[in-house]
Formats: sequence, structure tokens, C-alpha cells
Amino acid sequence: MAVEDKYISYRIYLVAFAIFLIAIAIAVKLTNIQWVEGDYYRKLAKERTVKNFVIPSNKGNIYSSDGSLLATSIPNYEIRFDALAPKAEVFEKNVQALSDSLATVLDKPSSFYQNELRRARANNNRYYLISRDLSYTDYIKIKGFPLFKLGAYKGGIIVEQKTVREHPIGKIAERTIGYERRNSNGTSDGKGIEWAYRKYLNGKDGKILKQKIAKGQWKPIRDINEVDPQDGYDVISTIDVYIQDIAHHALLKQLEDYQADHGCVVVMETQTGKVKAIANLGRANDGTYYETTNYAVAESHEPGSTFKLADLMAILEDKVADTSTVYDTHGGVVKYSGKSVRDSHIGGYGKISLARGFELSSNTVMVQAVYDNYKDNPSKFVNHVNSYGLNKKLNMDFEGEGRPFIPQPSDKNWSNISLPWMAFGYGVSVTPMQTLAFYNAVANNGEMVKPQFVSEIKEWNKTIVKVEKEVINPKICSKETLLKVKAVLANVVKKGTASKLFSKEFSMAGKTGTAAVNYAKDGGAGKYYASSFVGYFPADHPKYSCIVVVHKPSTVNNNYYGADVAGPVFKRIAQKIFTDVPSTNEIKKLNKKVPKQEDSYNNYFAKVQKQQELVPDVKGMPGMDAVALLENLGIKVKAVGMGKVKTQSLQAGQNIIKNTTITLELL
Repeated sequence: MAVEDKYISYRIYLVAFAIFLIAIAIAVKLTNIQWVEGDYYRKLAKERTVKNFVIPSNKGNIYSSDGSLLATSIPNYEIRFDALAPKAEVFEKNVQALSDSLATVLDKPSSFYQNELRRARANNNRYYLISRDLSYTDYIKIKGFPLFKLGAYKGGIIVEQKTVREHPIGKIAERTIGYERRNSNGTSDGKGIEWAYRKYLNGKDGKILKQKIAKGQWKPIRDINEVDPQDGYDVISTIDVYIQDIAHHALLKQLEDYQADHGCVVVMETQTGKVKAIANLGRANDGTYYETTNYAVAESHEPGSTFKLADLMAILEDKVADTSTVYDTHGGVVKYSGKSVRDSHIGGYGKISLARGFELSSNTVMVQAVYDNYKDNPSKFVNHVNSYGLNKKLNMDFEGEGRPFIPQPSDKNWSNISLPWMAFGYGVSVTPMQTLAFYNAVANNGEMVKPQFVSEIKEWNKTIVKVEKEVINPKICSKETLLKVKAVLANVVKKGTASKLFSKEFSMAGKTGTAAVNYAKDGGAGKYYASSFVGYFPADHPKYSCIVVVHKPSTVNNNYYGADVAGPVFKRIAQKIFTDVPSTNEIKKLNKKVPKQEDSYNNYFAKVQKQQELVPDVKGMPGMDAVALLENLGIKVKAVGMGKVKTQSLQAGQNIIKNTTITLELL
């Protein structure tokens, strides 16, 4: 018995000693945590329960040249409720009034909110969702409701703010306005003005301190921010909303009529290079069109006959031929190294001058003119093309600018057909914006300017950055060459391939183009047509230049040529700009004495202004055009039906009485 008691005593001592050692270890560990590693653990605990969250700054706005909002940041609010924050008596005193108030804003009955708030408190819910996607106005209202007006600690209100980018004018010019987005890997990318000018548009983010209240749930520690966000600067674009609307709908109508794959339009101010309108529309699977790619800037392709301006300018500049030099079209077919170059007109045009060959877009004439004069020294011709800036990018502000291609005689792929093929716009590749800049230089008396999408950066009414005109080439050719080229471009519309566009009252100049894209691939199996027209207006005193390109128009009726597909869009834009726009200071200046070369331009506008005093005859016009014209004259319009105008309730020729209503019957 004594031995057994002794054994039990040993066991008790052993257990006591073990407990003593554990107590010492715990004491050492606690001492170590408290004094040695205390700062580390306190920091870790704080990081896991309290941390700063970023408050994104509001981006600056993007405005059109006429002050319309193109893109703006709108604050968006989410309201939640910490049901354990209010004391019991405070909650009971205010829950009915809060429920009644929420019902007036959030469109649900008061009983619903009272039940939900009580359920949230019973379930110890510290992050109950009241509403999300609230406007600033609604947020201010809710913040002032009973209970919530006591703040985060006493009232339990939790406010989360984010910003949403909105485009007030909708989908028009959406691709050019662009966007900035954050990817899942933390990087950012974007397109258009939003991305190109992000360093100005994006302000400085703020910070707010939040405390963790549950898994994945955080609430602000105080009502004020740690660091307030600073808004970005505003960007003033060159886009004119009215011209943009004209260009967009003119292109859209033609794409729909010809069931085309995609197309683009750019309207540019001649002297400054300011882009007043740019539309890029592609066809979706359901047949509708929307902006997805900036074709005007990004798509480099064979231009076809619009490239012939480079031929004519080089030839005239070198004086190796003149506009009167006669060429034989050889029945509409000439051959180079076994390859045939054909005119679109079967049988050719007989013997015609170089100028007439350009006006009729004769491939055989232009190819002979280039090949005969430069075959022994192709570099001389190509150097001219390079000097027009067609061999290099315009270095636009936007990402993804298309890369041009102009074959050089020093290239290993240069062959015997490179030169003749270049002469009618094949084997080369340029973007629509490059082509427009080239033609615009002719309209601008030889000065080539870089296309410009932004005019200034502003902070409220203070200009931060003024974007000046950038001259690419002060003189692309001699004055003598320029005068001849202008005359020929005007004749293309008067009596050439674009004669369908001719108007006695309004002068235009330009060049048609029809390129068989992908012709060399798969033996021509993948071939489709790209129809284009590029030029300027008015021809005698250019104010705007414009390019229209339509890819893959329907070939059912064989009217896929540039004059039939792209030309009407150009004419529609040109005439609507100057007939539908209300009288401005520029039109008022027409009463002053002006140089003779502007006479036709001014006479046209004088007639338009005179007509605007009377009700116009809109019968037979498309409904959209008639409505725009009449409303700009101060007449209210009621349109019945769809299509073209069949009848109008106010007779043409009677005096206009402002705010009178006219009824149009459309069929």
C-alpha cells in the first residue's frame, strides 16, 4: 500500500511539473508576443481588420466642340445597414419612420422595409443591403432619413460610392470617345480619347478607412474620407455633335441599303485638321450596325483609284507629262509581265488626255502614264509618294493605328509589276485617315496637317493645354501643280465618274475609288469590294474635307462602285451640313464683299438663307431629312408613317411663322 501511494505521488509530481513547464512556456510566449513581437502582431491584426480602401476619382468630362457632353462620370451609390449599430431604444423609436421614408424613394411598401430591418437586427446582420445604383439625389435623400441621419455609428448607415461612365449622346461616335477598363490581372487598357488622354482625364484617387465586420464585409470607420479624391481635367474634343449626327446616319443608311459589312466616314476641317465627325460602323450577326472598331484609323487596305491622285501629282510635278498629254486606252486592256490591267468600262475610252483619264478613273491611262515615265527610275516616283506621307503612320493619339505599306524599289519583293500595280492603287496599303490627310492637303493649298481630335484640356474655365495645329508637310507640291490637280478633282464631279453627285448650286471635288480587296488571295475567291469617295467642299473655297469607305457592299445589282455607294454619302453630308445647320455668324459674313473665287459658295448660301424665310417643299424627301430641315427653320413637325414625304400640311412658299406645327404624311 505504501509503495502504491508512493507511485501515485510520483505521478502527481510529474503532472504538476509538466503543468509548471507549460505555464512557464505560456508565460514566455505571452511575454514574447507582448513585448518582442507585439508591434508585428498589432500591425497584422490592424491590417486584417482595418485598412484603407481606394475612392476612385471622378474622371474629367469629354465635350464636343459645341459644348455638348460626350462622356461624363456619374456618382453611383450603394446603401447598406449595420443593424447592430443603433441602440435598441433608438432603433425602435425610428424604424417606422425610416421604413415610411424608404418607401417613398425605393418603390416598395413601408411594411416590407420594417420587416426587413427587424429581421436584419434579429439575425445580427451588419451589412444588410438597402439599395444599390442610386443617384446622388436619392443618396442625399436617404442619408437624411430618420435613424440614418444619425450617421454610421449611431444610425448604422453604410455608404459605398463608385463612379459610372456615361455617354449622353448614346452610341454615336462611341468608338472614338472610347473607354478605359481595368483587367482582371490588375492592368489597364482602353481605346479612343478616353485612353489616349487618360493622364488628364483621370484625377487622383482618394482613400477611406474601413473596418472588417464580417467575412468580405467592410464598413467605414468615420463619415469623412482619409484623403478626398481629386477630379480629372476636362477634354474638349473637335467633334461637332450636329455634323457627327449627319455623318453617322448618312453612313448607316447606306450600309443598310447595300447590306455592307462595315464602313467609315470622317469629316475634317480643311485648314486646321480638326475632325468634326467620325463614324465607324460594323455589322453584327443580327444585321444591325454598331461601333466596334475605329476603321478610319486602324484599317489599312488597298485604296484602289483614290490612290491615283499620287500618280497625277507626281507626273505634273516632274513635268514628264501634262493634263493634255494623250494616251491610248488600247481597248481597255494593257499588259505588264503577262498581267492585265483593265478599265471598268469594257472597250476602254479610246484616245484621251491624262486629265480625262483621271476624271474617268481609267486604269490603263494612269498605269501607262506612271510606267512609261518611271520604269527606268521607279525610285523617283516612289519618293514622291513617300513625300506625301503615305509610307508612314500619322502618329495619331489613338492606339492601334494601321500600318501603311508602300513598296520600295530596294525591297526584295519588288517586281516588274510593282510599279504599274501601284499606279491604280494595288499592292499598296493605307488607312482612310491617311488618304483623307493627303486630299485635305490639296484642299488646304498644299499644306498637309495632322488630323486632330482634341482642341484643349481644361480645368473648369481655365485652359491647361492648348492643342495647336500640327503641320506635317508645309508644301506637298508646287502651286502650278496644285491648281491643275484641283481643276481635275472638280471635273471628276462635274463630268467624271462622280457626275451623279454634281449640283449646279453646290460645288464639290474629289475622287471615286473601287478596290477589289483580297483579290490576290485564294485565286480571287475571297475577293470583295471596298467602295470609297474622298474629296472636299465647296470646291472653290474648301471648308471641309471628307472620306467615305464602305466595305463589302452587295454586288447583286453591280452598283458597288465608289460613285454609287460611297459618293451619295459624301454628297448627303456636304449638303446637309450647309443647308440644315441654322444660320450662324459664318453665314452672316456672306453679306460682306468677298474674293471672287468664293462667289459660287456665297451665292449658294444666299439662296439657302432666302429660302429659309419660306416654308420649303419637302415632298419626296426622306422623312429624317425633312424633319431636320423644318425643325431648324423653327417649325414644329408631326410625322405620320415611315419613308418619304407624301404630303405636307403647310404649303411650300408661304411665310414661316415660328413654332407653327406642320404635319408630314410619310410613305
